[in-house]
This record gives sequence, C-alpha cells and structure tokens, in this order.
Amino acid sequence: MSSKTLHAVTGAFGFTGKYLTQRLLDEGEAVVNLTGSPKRPDPFNGRVALRPFQFHDAAAMAEALQGVRVLYNTYWVRCNHTDFSHVRAVRNTLVLFEAARAAGVERIVHVSITNADPASPFESFSAKGQLEKALQSFGLSHAIVRPAVLFGPEDILINNIAWALRRFPVFGLFGDGSYHIQPIHVDDMAALMVEQGKLRENTLINALGPEDFSYRELVAMLAEVLGKKRRLIALSPKVGYFAATLIGKLIGDVFVTQEEITGLMADLLHVPGAPATGTTRLSDWARDRRDSLGRIYHSELDRRRDSSRPYSA
Repeated sequence: MSSKTLHAVTGAFGFTGKYLTQRLLDEGEAVVNLTGSPKRPDPFNGRVALRPFQFHDAAAMAEALQGVRVLYNTYWVRCNHTDFSHVRAVRNTLVLFEAARAAGVERIVHVSITNADPASPFESFSAKGQLEKALQSFGLSHAIVRPAVLFGPEDILINNIAWALRRFPVFGLFGDGSYHIQPIHVDDMAALMVEQGKLRENTLINALGPEDFSYRELVAMLAEVLGKKRRLIALSPKVGYFAATLIGKLIGDVFVTQEEITGLMADLLHVPGAPATGTTRLSDWARDRRDSLGRIYHSELDRRRDSSRPYSA
C-alpha cells in the first residue's frame, strides 16, 4: 500500500466519484473516500479507506488529507434546499482547498461547470466561478474540469426526461428548445479527470461529449429511442416551471429548478466550437438501454435523505 500513490476522491461511492475511483483502482492506485455519507454501501469491497468530511474543523480536514498526493473534488449540491445550499457548498469547498494546501496535497482536480463565472446572474454558475477563482489563487497545481451535463446509469437529468416521456402524452419544452446541450458520459468524465491528475500544469478544460443537441433534438431523440410518439410543446419558462413544480410535488422531489431552466435557456450548457473530450455518444448509449432507461424515477432528495442506500441506478 505504501508504494502506491494516495488519491482522495470526494464522494467516492457517489455518481462521478464511483467511476473515478474505479479507474484509479484499476491503475493500481490507493484511494481514500472523503464523504459526508459514511454509511453509504461500499461498492469496492473494502479497497477504499473512508475519511468523513470535517468542514467544521479545517485542521481535522487537513489531517484527513495527510499523505494524499492528488485530490479529486466532485463535491457540490444541485440546488438550494432547507438541508443544503450553494452558499454552504462554497464555504465548505474553500475549507477543503485550504486543508489540501495545509496537508501538502500536490494537485487538485476540481469539477466545475461550463461557463462558470463569478459575475453570472445564475447562482450555481457564479458560485462555481467563485470557486474556480479561489482555486486559481491558492498556489496549488490544479485542473478545473467543466462538464456540461453528465449521463450514465445513475444520472438524474437524462433518466428523468426519459421517465417523463414514458408517462406523459406531451412533453413541455422551456421556450422553443433551440438552446444546446453537450452531454458527456460519466466514465469519459472520470477518464479525463484521472488524466488531469497525472499532470502538473494548471489547466481549465471543458468536458463535453461528441454530440451537440438542441434541447428539442435531445428530447426528440430520447422519445424515438423509447418508441414513444410524443408531442413536444413550447411553454413559457414561467408555465414550464409551474408544471415542473407540480410534478415535483407529486413525486416528492425537485424535478427541475427555476435556475436550471433559465441557465439552460441561456445556453450555458453549451460551448460552441469547443472540442469533444468524451467519445461515448448519448444516442448510442440510450439505444443500448432503451428497455431500462427512464423506467424508474431517480430522486435527488431521496439520495440525500437516505445515505445508507447505494448510489445506484
């Protein structure tokens, strides 16, 4: 064990973290799981050490990072809620960065989002932009990886679009659906992060899949894959959010947030002209999983409320 490079992954048993951890283990590296969900089942049969987050105690957090050479940070929250918020996530991440510096971590590979900007009018994009700026000022070797949208067996967005297409005779688009989205497979994202962890120069890289869809094209493709003839109707953002809120109340989850709608319509999940960094095509992946995709709703809040359950599809 001592001859291996020690890597720390935040949320190693979660969505992106699980794929990232598997790739590191496959390369013979040692991994520790920094987590706020210590009771979540271990998919790696004890090969990954567990160290709880210590956001309230920077010294204890630094102690948890002792011996770590590369920190892969996937920690974030999707939206504001009574139990979590973007403001708290920024504060906690800054503690993590400071602890990494104090512990002598050599490199941080940090997950951001496309078009992150401290001056953005959208809170999640501005919060991610603040963290990028902070990391760039910390003096640590770093890579900032900016995914648009991740897809994979455990994802929420693509699965739940498919879930809605299976159940409702019409599908409401926010506006005309002409804004774009460039989804990347979670394992392609993990491969990119592991590659960046081996480097030492400071980088900022977009994580994009090989297909560039308009939102209307994306929904139409998923409907065709599922064999569902659905009418796609344009809704104003206000009406679309109202409908999404009703669905959310019925299923006890945050189906979509107002900021997600406005950020999507502002084309912030799109980087025109940027090269693809992933190779897995969403259209091919969806066809391979047409029988299972969207059969079961994936709940954001259920995963956060019950951290003793495996983070799986």
